[in-house]
Amino acid sequence: MKNTPFTDKHLVLGARMAEFAGYNMPISYTGINDEHMSVRKNAGVFDVSHMGEFILKGKKALDLIQRVTTNDAAKLIPGQAQYSCLPNEEGGIVDDLLVYCIEENNVYMLVVNASNIEKDWNWIKKHDTHNVEMHNISDKTCLLAIQGPNATRILQPLTDMDILNLKYYTFGKGKFAGVDNVLVSATGYTGAGGVEIYFENKDNAADIIWDAIFKVGTPQGLKPVGLGARDTLRLEMGYCLYGNDIDDTTSPLEAGLGWITKFNKEFTSKEFFARQKEEGLPRKLVGFEMIEKGIPRHGYEIKDFSGDSIGVVTSGTQSPSLRKAIGMGYVRTAYSNMGMDIYIKVRDKLLQAKVSKIPFS
Repeated sequence: MKNTPFTDKHLVLGARMAEFAGYNMPISYTGINDEHMSVRKNAGVFDVSHMGEFILKGKKALDLIQRVTTNDAAKLIPGQAQYSCLPNEEGGIVDDLLVYCIEENNVYMLVVNASNIEKDWNWIKKHDTHNVEMHNISDKTCLLAIQGPNATRILQPLTDMDILNLKYYTFGKGKFAGVDNVLVSATGYTGAGGVEIYFENKDNAADIIWDAIFKVGTPQGLKPVGLGARDTLRLEMGYCLYGNDIDDTTSPLEAGLGWITKFNKEFTSKEFFARQKEEGLPRKLVGFEMIEKGIPRHGYEIKDFSGDSIGVVTSGTQSPSLRKAIGMGYVRTAYSNMGMDIYIKVRDKLLQAKVSKIPFS
């Protein structure tokens, strides 16, 4: 099991640790609900250094990205990022990812899920017919997500970059807490605002940046937050988690990701998705909230009033913000309309739920 450069910090803070994607990661410090609400109302710091980062360079870098991703990376200019996915050859999803344009038509950074680093690297390499220069910088890259409505205000004194006015899905690069070449991105996985910061852990940079963040942040209520609250925060927003809500068997269209599936270019499984769009989807990923008391969990069956199986739960929790049980799951398209009654099989009982909009409210 791997550690991140911040593992000792988590242990000193008394974090409850567990294995996640091969890393020893903090699940919670003071409790998931407390950490969740800290991010929604103020700000929190996540160590997400387990994520993977690839650099693609050269004249053919963009061509390769265009072939292996569904979104249109040609629209990106330096300082912009976009959400995308890597489709497989059967119409499923290899992984979802972020694409950062560092230098237009020349240098890009791809940020992938920790559990898929090797899988994604091999997949992209497999489709590289022009020997694009690729570097896997995952092991030497630190990534902290400082999320919440007050995150940028707390962090602004640590940098000359104007992070207070950083637009969504844009980024800057400069000095942060005295450390050079720090990339600060207005992205995140919580829907609460804030930034993610990428930097190389050299010359004790990890300790310097972590300590500086908490020196300015602790008096303002900034807290460390674990992966437990990261999951409840993303679920309230209806953000997909790879391995739960999307995987090698789910298409981006089924998952509600048609907005990152652009048909103005050639990419893997384009014809499959075009046919799926034309013929209609057999199933859709929907959000739902429980009407009867019970917590939906990954893998629970979704049924209709008669008890016939119509789908499966992919994610579910008791929402700390909304104080009700919510979930997402795939259902047959006929049962995907807003407000429709569905039933979740919890143990031996069928508990009533209804299809609801996401983000949840």
